[in-house]
Amino acid sequence: MKKQTLFQLLYYLRKQNVNTMETTPILNAHNKAEFPPAHTAEHILNQTMVCLFGCSRSRVNHIERKKSKCNYDLPTCPTEEQIRRIEAEVNRIIAADLPVTSSYVSRAEVPACIDLSKLPADASPTLRLVYVGDYDVCPCLGAHVERTSEIGHFRISSTSFADGNFRIVFRVEQQ
Repeated sequence: MKKQTLFQLLYYLRKQNVNTMETTPILNAHNKAEFPPAHTAEHILNQTMVCLFGCSRSRVNHIERKKSKCNYDLPTCPTEEQIRRIEAEVNRIIAADLPVTSSYVSRAEVPACIDLSKLPADASPTLRLVYVGDYDVCPCLGAHVERTSEIGHFRISSTSFADGNFRIVFRVEQQ
């Protein structure tokens, strides 16, 4: 399914209020209090990497207030120009002031093109999908900003590459 078609479908599902539950569903326990600006920036970074490099979302990440890092499986190390493009694209999405929203859906309502492989084996049958405008959607229990403009400036502070593992270390600088 093409990316645009996927987001049109998810936008439609969200607008149709596919969550017919009258109460907040029971979800898995979430044991971490993320820094919402950095956590939301991670969503944008992940989708940017998927779009620019055709890779999957980060397989290992550590998101904190002062410094965050995400690891991606890539066959080669991106060039300096590509790294600048990643940073510019993430900042473009942040500046677009997109709404960050969520909806609850059953696993049966999640389109097959959304990767659920990182969910724990005991994940609840109801999932929370987090949308960053029409740019990204993924299952997530974490805390997020309400609009991308609340993130601040995204800055890649360093990168490294070894054995197909590309690591991005980034910071979000609040204005």
